[in-house]
Amino acid sequence: WESGDIPQWRDGVLFVGDKGMLLANYSKYTLLPATVFADYQPPQPTLPRIKSHHIEWADSCKTGKHTLANFDYSGWLTEANHLGNVAYRIGKKLTWDAQTMRATNAPEADGLIRRERRKGWEL
Repeated sequence: WESGDIPQWRDGVLFVGDKGMLLANYSKYTLLPATVFADYQPPQPTLPRIKSHHIEWADSCKTGKHTLANFDYSGWLTEANHLGNVAYRIGKKLTWDAQTMRATNAPEADGLIRRERRKGWEL
């Protein structure tokens, strides 16, 4: 951010948007710049809270019950995170076509999204 007022946490992720930023980790978050979001009131939590994702995963294995972060959700989340890395590496925003798995505005991203398989490993 231009002012350099980003808290220096030991860990976390900084999401940068058009109107501000979100700095978050597993236990806390802050909206930046703080002066813009001073009056922000977060919504009441609507998802059930779990003791541990390890316990939830083991329970799912034993009972067949879905986890809160099941593969349907986590696949999209992982895709979005990796696309953030690709956008950072090529230096521009991506327009993503999920059906074709291509950045329609950035052919230079193709090599970072998928690569040619080695001989003997083709599909």
